[in-house]
Amino acid sequence: MSVENSHDRMVAGSFRDPAGFVFVRQGQLYRQVNRVYQEEFRTLIDSGLQAALSDDGLMIRHESVGEPPADPANAYCVIRPDPVPFVSYPYEWSFSQLRDAALLTLAVQKRALAHGLALKDASAYNVQFVRGRPVHIDTLSFARYREGEPWIAYRQFCEHFLAPLAACGLVDPRLGRTSIAQLDGIPLDLASALMPARSWLKPGLAMHLHLHARFQRGFSGAPAAAGRTRVSRTGMLALIDSLERAIASIRWRPSATAWSGYDADEAGGEYRARKLAAVQGCIAGRSLSLVYDLGANLGRFSRVAASGQGVVVAADADAVVVDANYRACREEGIRDLLPLVVDLANPGPGIGWNNEERIPFLRRARPDLVMALALVHHLAIGNNLPLARIAQMFRALCAELVIEFVPPSDFQAMRLLAARRGAVHEYSQAAFEGAFGAHYGAARAQVLSASGRALYHYRRSG
Repeated sequence: MSVENSHDRMVAGSFRDPAGFVFVRQGQLYRQVNRVYQEEFRTLIDSGLQAALSDDGLMIRHESVGEPPADPANAYCVIRPDPVPFVSYPYEWSFSQLRDAALLTLAVQKRALAHGLALKDASAYNVQFVRGRPVHIDTLSFARYREGEPWIAYRQFCEHFLAPLAACGLVDPRLGRTSIAQLDGIPLDLASALMPARSWLKPGLAMHLHLHARFQRGFSGAPAAAGRTRVSRTGMLALIDSLERAIASIRWRPSATAWSGYDADEAGGEYRARKLAAVQGCIAGRSLSLVYDLGANLGRFSRVAASGQGVVVAADADAVVVDANYRACREEGIRDLLPLVVDLANPGPGIGWNNEERIPFLRRARPDLVMALALVHHLAIGNNLPLARIAQMFRALCAELVIEFVPPSDFQAMRLLAARRGAVHEYSQAAFEGAFGAHYGAARAQVLSASGRALYHYRRSG
């Protein structure tokens, strides 16, 4: 497969499927459907499944277009999918986000069976969050259902969804980042070994995780024998129901973390009021397509930037606060805010084939504006990063920056300094202004608190 037009760019991560690929031409996103998938694509359209899933918000919409294909030798047609405002990956999702993505995948599989099709793959990367809810994005992941055939994507679903959910819910939420190293999900034998003994008492996990792992080992040398298993349509629906119950049985009750109460304890009400007014002054009346709020905690200031016109990515390293933020957005009907688990000191890298299938977080998009409120002291003191390096990172990320400086005399900075117990790089307001001024120029500070916390609004020309 080759993209013949030098002006076309194949989207990273879409090259593996022989059925087709996604490409960009003159800033517009397209998907080429290859001839090898022609029959099943026509079945998807003619059955009404694609329209039904799109109408109900379960799958991304697409329309057929007369655009020339990027690879004419293999092409059947070209379609234009609705763009996803910001692409995120499963290792950046909180527990509740991954659970909702899993339930969406099962709902799509159940709908597909009713239309005579089935998902041929159940990758978590086939799901994205759009306007506050998960949606299926892979139009080419359906195949004709044949009575008696088992669900070919069952193992993949368990590795991409059930195993990570069990690992996060029953062991430690930090295991959600395991999929950075395990691109195809957590292997079932590994997940089974990680589980506490009490997981055997949950019938769904005993069947779909522990016994499934044993079954895999038993048939590892005889795939043909495993493939002779027959499953009726009724049995397939029962499997989906069983997986839904297994997911519902995993209850994550997060304990408090160092930063889960930080938003409430951060400082007094007067400080928060000044900070809110200062941030609103930087954003009011603006039309912003993409905003990053880095170190967002529970998203108090992310909501200030959320205007309904674009997307605010509310990133934080603490999976507990990200999950709380996501659940609150869901309950409040906030649809333009995307909470993600991102450790800015160690963000998601480029992974997969040639390090290109999954794009690094810091290279994935170009935000119109970045907010970094009460964050720099964590990076400079907590992670021992020089201010010059921090400013350099922000310069590469954005041209407009709303950033807060917390002085070393502030209580929160003093906590970090006490915990460091060693030499730290120079950390002062003068050093901060010098580091960021070298990249952005001068900016007037708005004092927010008696301790000297200050807000800077930097704009870089060119």
